[in-house]
Amino acid sequence: MQLSSATTMLAAAVAHAEQLGVKVCISIVDATAWPVAFMRMDGTILGAIDVANKKARTAALFQMDSADFAQIARPDGDAYSLENTNGGLTSFGGGLTIRAADGACLGAIGVSGAATADDIAIARAALLALPS
Repeated sequence: MQLSSATTMLAAAVAHAEQLGVKVCISIVDATAWPVAFMRMDGTILGAIDVANKKARTAALFQMDSADFAQIARPDGDAYSLENTNGGLTSFGGGLTIRAADGACLGAIGVSGAATADDIAIARAALLALPS
């Protein structure tokens, strides 16, 4: 994950959040779940910082969107309480994997601070900003 790509994604995410009228935190990590870029929009609740980071880490570490991870980690799922591993993960939507054209995981983005559906939409808008 290149910093230039991450900053492009941040700009697209902020623009989409502004269109929706919400304030969010955006975390972008590389394929090893290490931070590349982070932004907290003015006025975003402080609790969203940790959640955005955990959404991104979850998606990168398990190479699946955090909403899909939730299906595994829910009480009746195959790996209930898995979110308690790896220093804390999250099992709800807003974390999306970033993939290369060949499908390789390049990293992930996590968005938090709005309704889950808006967090997901903002993350998707950021992914669309990446060049093909």
